[in-house]
Amino acid sequence: MTAPLIRPATEDDLPAIVAIYNDVIATSTAIYSDTPVDIANRRAWMADRTRQGYPLLVSQDDSGITGLATFGDFRSFPGYRFTVEHSVHVRADQRGKGLGSALVAALFDPAIALGKHVMIGAIDAENPGSLRFHQRLGFFESGRLPEVGYKFGSFRTLVFMQKILAGAETR
Repeated sequence: MTAPLIRPATEDDLPAIVAIYNDVIATSTAIYSDTPVDIANRRAWMADRTRQGYPLLVSQDDSGITGLATFGDFRSFPGYRFTVEHSVHVRADQRGKGLGSALVAALFDPAIALGKHVMIGAIDAENPGSLRFHQRLGFFESGRLPEVGYKFGSFRTLVFMQKILAGAETR
C-alpha cells in the first residue's frame, strides 16, 4: 500500500465522494443530515467550489479515494469574507490514521493564497477524535452551541474551533 496522495478532485472522483459522504451521513454525527446525496448534488457542489476558486481535495491510495476536504464561505455577509469553514470526511476504513489531519492541513496554503484569515471547523461535541486532531493542527475552541443540531433522535451540541492562518493578508 502506498502513502496517500492528496490532489484536486475531478469529476471521475464523484462516485467515491458520494459514497464517503453518504456513509458519514448514515453512520455519524459529523453531518447533521439524514438525507443521502447523489451525483447531481455533489456535481453542483463541486461546480460551486470551483466557481468560487475554492479547493476540493481528495486523498487517494492503492485502494481508491480515501477522503475529501474543502472549504467554503463561513457566512455570506461581506464582513466574513476573510473567514472560511472547512469540511473533511474520511472513508470508514481509513479513519484514525492521520488522514483527516493531512487533508485539513492541505487546505491551509490555498486558504492563505486566497487571502483568508481564519478557518473554522464545526464539530459535534461527542467527536473527541476530531476535536483532538483540530487541536494538534493549531485550532482552538471558540464557541459551543448546545443542542442546535438534531441527529439520531437527539439534540447535538456543535463546537466551533478556529485557526488563525499565519501569513494571511487581508485585502
